[in-house]
Amino acid sequence: MTAVSAGLAYARFIRSNVGRKRLLASLGALILITAGFALADTKPQMKKLAVGPLTLTSTPIREFGRAGLGGHTGALEWRGGLLLQSNHRNFGGWSGLAMEPNGRRFVTVSDAGAWMSGEIIYDAKTRPSGLKNVHIGPLLTLHGTSLERGRDRDAEAVALAGGTLDNASLLIAFEQNARIARYDFTTRGVSPTRGFLSLPQAAHQLRSNTGFEAMTVLRGGPFKGAVIAFGERLQDEDENRLGWIWAGESVEPVRLTDIGDFDISDVASLEDGSIIVLERRFRWTEGMQIRLRLVKAADLTSSKAMKGEVLLEADLASEIDNMEGLGVSREPDGTLVLTMISDDNFNRFLQRTILLQFAYRDDPAKAVAMMR
Repeated sequence: MTAVSAGLAYARFIRSNVGRKRLLASLGALILITAGFALADTKPQMKKLAVGPLTLTSTPIREFGRAGLGGHTGALEWRGGLLLQSNHRNFGGWSGLAMEPNGRRFVTVSDAGAWMSGEIIYDAKTRPSGLKNVHIGPLLTLHGTSLERGRDRDAEAVALAGGTLDNASLLIAFEQNARIARYDFTTRGVSPTRGFLSLPQAAHQLRSNTGFEAMTVLRGGPFKGAVIAFGERLQDEDENRLGWIWAGESVEPVRLTDIGDFDISDVASLEDGSIIVLERRFRWTEGMQIRLRLVKAADLTSSKAMKGEVLLEADLASEIDNMEGLGVSREPDGTLVLTMISDDNFNRFLQRTILLQFAYRDDPAKAVAMMR
């Protein structure tokens, strides 16, 4: 199906459900995103990429709703966003995100085998207004060389396993050649690979789009310090979304109830061991949709599939794109801030790299966080 025919189908679908302004906003966005999926460029190689500063422009996104429409934020409060643009050939494809606890510095990884770090600037202390001290570099093998094969460099998630971005331990999850690798991060950037997590036997059978898409380190609760990871489209026999928890010497399966056939994009952990899951769904007749779900720590200890609580649902009537990375941080008063970044599939003329932020004032981990 062409982008135009997809757009017309979507126009017929939403014409009976929304007004003219929403139709135009949603249809325009749909055409861009569907064309982006259909015409995605080949991902750039990393052989010539050296660690160094990255020049980009950051344009604030003031409203969550497109064309003046009110974006529905559910339990969350819209804080603002940034449209990120750069002429650097290796900029794009950002698929995982880790934030420092204070919400200033970040590191993100691309599915072409690169990393980017920087610091978010805020207006009035809460609204993102730009980035500074931005650097980019290649992800490296155990031998210090760049990743070459496409299936080896498909990095989809990153998590802080310890320290700060002055001197941190990172975990990075890869999808196609499924693995979770360890790295160091310093002011010089991401080190060569330091080693790998041992995988459960079932994970050795992961292929293509069933590999690791979402991963984090649990920051509290009964599994504090454990790694949790999910496949994007991996399912068990009951069609639940499937992942694993690495707790000590044990690696146990964990399941998330499928609601509406959404794919898992990323996961972030709160201080009490709760997790927030970023999901997305793309259909030619509907366009892009995203969802954030909260799963409380107590549910992780159960052998049953977790359902959680929906915090946010959004479609192309709102300022979303192909949202793939999720990070969390806290403000001094304990307010939880959720930050998302999008993967533009290296279609910078048809899709966007955007960074979105929302506040969650009454999350279940706030009391635990304020005691630390």
